[in-house]
Amino acid sequence: MPKMKTHRGAAKRFKKTGSGKITRNKSNKQHILSKKTTKRKRKLRLKSLISPADEKRIRRLLPYL
Repeated sequence: MPKMKTHRGAAKRFKKTGSGKITRNKSNKQHILSKKTTKRKRKLRLKSLISPADEKRIRRLLPYL
């Protein structure tokens, strides 16, 4: 059986934690930042976990993650 290919777009967006969960960056931090509060922009810097509903789909894209 041939090796499975990793989805390169997904590989650049997701990382695995030590416990095996998958993290992602938050959206809305690219432009139109002047109307967003400092507190909101600071919270957008943090990573968050992907939702359990999306986990199966993401793991299929990243077989070796």
